[in-house]
Amino acid sequence: MESPRICLTLTGSTLAENVAILEKYREYIDMAELRVDFLSDDEKLHARKFPAMAGLPCILTIRRSMDGGLFKEGEAARTILFARALSFADPDKKNNFEYVDFEDDFRISSLQEAVIAFGTKIIRSVHSMTEPVVNLRERLNQMSSTGFEIPKIAFMPQSLDDVRNLFEQAKSLTDNNHILLAMGPLGMPSRILGVKLKNYLTFTSPEESLKNLPTLSHMDPITLRTVYNFKNIKQDTAVYGITGWPLTYTSSPELHNKGFAEHDINAVYIPIRAENVSEAVAFADSVGIKGISVTVPHKEKVLNYVQAIDSRVKEIGASNTIVKRDDEWQAFNTDAPGFEKSLLEFTRLKNLRGKKIAIIGAGGAAKAIAYSIKKLHGKACIFNRTISKARLLAEQFGFKYASLGPESNKLLKKYSGIIIQTTSKGMNQSPPSTEQNDPLYFYDFTGRELLFDIIYVPASTPVMTRAAQAGCRVCNGFNMLKYQGYEQFELFTGEKY
Repeated sequence: MESPRICLTLTGSTLAENVAILEKYREYIDMAELRVDFLSDDEKLHARKFPAMAGLPCILTIRRSMDGGLFKEGEAARTILFARALSFADPDKKNNFEYVDFEDDFRISSLQEAVIAFGTKIIRSVHSMTEPVVNLRERLNQMSSTGFEIPKIAFMPQSLDDVRNLFEQAKSLTDNNHILLAMGPLGMPSRILGVKLKNYLTFTSPEESLKNLPTLSHMDPITLRTVYNFKNIKQDTAVYGITGWPLTYTSSPELHNKGFAEHDINAVYIPIRAENVSEAVAFADSVGIKGISVTVPHKEKVLNYVQAIDSRVKEIGASNTIVKRDDEWQAFNTDAPGFEKSLLEFTRLKNLRGKKIAIIGAGGAAKAIAYSIKKLHGKACIFNRTISKARLLAEQFGFKYASLGPESNKLLKKYSGIIIQTTSKGMNQSPPSTEQNDPLYFYDFTGRELLFDIIYVPASTPVMTRAAQAGCRVCNGFNMLKYQGYEQFELFTGEKY
């Protein structure tokens, strides 16, 4: 079955603006969707000209506000706009809209007959912005009444289980004359793995206008083609991924997909957002995913859903990697070796003998880091807002512990030779430092500390910026991500990165 077409959704206010954006992405797309509901009032009247201006197959869409669009003038006005944009068909079909998007409840017989006569295909769509659409196969059959129609069902999932159900229902479909999409961040797998859903096309948006369709979570076509190698994904392509919550950004797909390409491995690595790790494992079992990178906040709870753990995971009590082998999920931890290598490079040390180290946080990442510090012969104190969690982790490795706040300043200074920040505070945040984005807002750096923050987006978190301004040497978590990713890649594929 052929790869789904890549459609660029255009939401500029003028035809000229849309054509200019299209030029940037032309080599990455197969077709374009003109969202007439985004055009200025004057430009709406000239939508008919767009296919000739674009020079590639085009979809005409005038989306109602009830379906997530901007058109509010009523169905009579919308019908007239459709008719105007589709009228006076050119003998050269390339100058006509190849597709028009009519909602399932928008059935104007005269308009539909004219469209079919012109040779334009109808995308018959349903958009559910609040809940999943059930009984997909039955609904698809109901929506398509002629051979000129491509039924489209798009819904807003409430959980990853809703997306899993979409993939399960799609297994019974035998052709690719449909479009099935889960919208929003949870639905990203349905866009990347369109071939697994047997989709006719997948929608993308220009990076410049992603903000115009924020609820849909479109991806730009360059990322889809170059990071995810979309056109090379087939039915037999092996799938791997990363799960976490909210998982707003991750560099792991770029790392792993580049590795697959360089080793000529038929595989793809995707983001799998899941509020509960049980949903991620169930999704993986359903879709046939072979391995998952596990990030915040699932590194400890994932152990409840695996059948085997390696010795390192057993000692740490957290896993950042699970692999399906012999129909069993096996848990591994590559955070620890990734951290060790990057920390020693940063500190220019061979081990941590004689070093007093502050570990900020007590979650799954902190567990791997505490394990590594013990292995490297360092002494540490765990600082965490929930003192009971700090105590449990400290007792596991024979370290000290304290609360994370101004009351622990004296002890923090004692263990401030190397400070390792393991919490999510500061992720996707910019300076200046505040109590909300800086876990050490109460601490005054002297310039003698070494600060290692495992966050890598942004490259310099608020606490890193503040420490650097005081004269400290600082390091983010990018190399740790890279090194642990190399080990994951080998666990996934059996090949060294």
